[in-house]
Amino acid sequence: MTARDAQRGRVYAWEDRVVAPRDPGSVGFAAAQGMIDAIWAEQGLRYPPRAETLPPQARRCLGDATRLCIRLPQVFPSWVLLHEIAHAMSSTHDGEGDGHGAVFMGLYAQLLVRYLRLPETELLASLRAAGIAVDPGAKPLFLDADSAASRSA
Repeated sequence: MTARDAQRGRVYAWEDRVVAPRDPGSVGFAAAQGMIDAIWAEQGLRYPPRAETLPPQARRCLGDATRLCIRLPQVFPSWVLLHEIAHAMSSTHDGEGDGHGAVFMGLYAQLLVRYLRLPETELLASLRAAGIAVDPGAKPLFLDADSAASRSA
């Protein structure tokens, strides 16, 4: 594990304890692209990543993402989609990313508050208690300063 992704295990354990129990439903792959497009647009972003299915041999992986592509199984919990969207937002088109670092966690927390309606103070307190670094003001890595300023205006 690289130093950049040192909190990956803590993030997965935190999700199992805090996020997964609050989102027991599932989403079918057919709805994934529409959800990605809607969330991406609502965040003021253009050119959303495309949804693809995970290969059948990916039995232990719930999903993966780059700036350009989010791969998901045929059925998945909605929090997994939010997790993968946060990865896409915290990556660049050339593959640079934050792993499960503070920027990723900040974006993921914002998505969990907005779309799963998890209470922000409780969510941030649980992240602190788990020893997970989070940047609550995180912005997508691929935005330049002009883009970020126009989003907040």
